[in-house]
Amino acid sequence: MDYEKLLDKAYNEVKTITGSSERFEIPRVKGEVAGKNTIITNIQEIASYIRRPIEQLAKFLLKELAVSGKIDNSRLILNRKLNSNLVNEKIQLYVKEFVLCHECKKPDTEVISEKGIKFKHCLACGAKYPIKSKI
Repeated sequence: MDYEKLLDKAYNEVKTITGSSERFEIPRVKGEVAGKNTIITNIQEIASYIRRPIEQLAKFLLKELAVSGKIDNSRLILNRKLNSNLVNEKIQLYVKEFVLCHECKKPDTEVISEKGIKFKHCLACGAKYPIKSKI
């Protein structure tokens, strides 16, 4: 058999992958509305999944949602009624800015600081980008 026929045979026998190839799916926020407050009960789970400090994630959410709040026993209490879709959008924005690599799109990054400038360093491909947003 020549190379072309062997290649065609291999392609026919290879199992195709169905479903999502995305391995990085952020957990959706879970919470409740208590009076005028929105309480996010799984903020600790989300922060540990994206491997970032809960304080940094909470500070970003408070700034982006223009709301005051606090961390209380691994819950985030926001002093306003909010829709969960809005909070999920802001978490996606945080992940895009502070977690995902711009080059390879993998979440295997760390935030490092050099001479007062924060960089997102990818452990998978080695890319390094300055972080534009401040938190």
